[in-house]
Amino acid sequence: MVEGYKSVVEFVNAAYQVDAIYHTSEIAPKMMNLSRKINFQEISLTDLEKISSLKTPQDVIGLIKIPKWPRLNYNLLKNKFSLVLDGVQDPGNMGTIIRTADWFGITDIICSDDTVDVYNPKVVQATMGSLARVNVHYGDLMTIIPEIKLPLFGAMLDGENIYNTNFGREGLLAMGNEGNGLRPEIQQLINKTVTIPRIGYAESLNVAIATAILCSEIKRNSFK
Repeated sequence: MVEGYKSVVEFVNAAYQVDAIYHTSEIAPKMMNLSRKINFQEISLTDLEKISSLKTPQDVIGLIKIPKWPRLNYNLLKNKFSLVLDGVQDPGNMGTIIRTADWFGITDIICSDDTVDVYNPKVVQATMGSLARVNVHYGDLMTIIPEIKLPLFGAMLDGENIYNTNFGREGLLAMGNEGNGLRPEIQQLINKTVTIPRIGYAESLNVAIATAILCSEIKRNSFK
């Protein structure tokens, strides 16, 4: 379920199959800009509020068919960076990470099986349509990571200063659970631990914020 006109349009313009779009009369003129092959249903605001997952519903809800993704092709991950998420639980964090990946041109995110479901409505809402362009894969990281055969950078408090790190042109960036970080077995697979240097006194950084800072530095390195 995708809510909001701009987010719905992102999925309409992507390769996703749109089963139906429910909208109020106020936004009906905008619907004329979309494909006529879509099943449009005009409903009252009262009915839209009943099916919305938001406290303040928007005027459009799209029902999008969840795709059956093909098996992850490891060769397609070469010559670029991808994200690895180990047990990220908060839907808002997950959605923000997907949106961040989209901003920095990262097309693939590999998640542990216990990472929050990418199709959770709160995750979808937080991506602001970026989910339509980012491929999110789930599986056993202990099996997947060694098969990819790319350097694994792990975000940890005792890692190397990211501003002194040579990330190179390809690799994986692993981000851990909000409370526990990367689990020990994943840490054993890391080629280099990295950290965002702390200047002040905060105990830690939000995982989505940390991901954005790390992605920015990785991309800055690629321009050298």
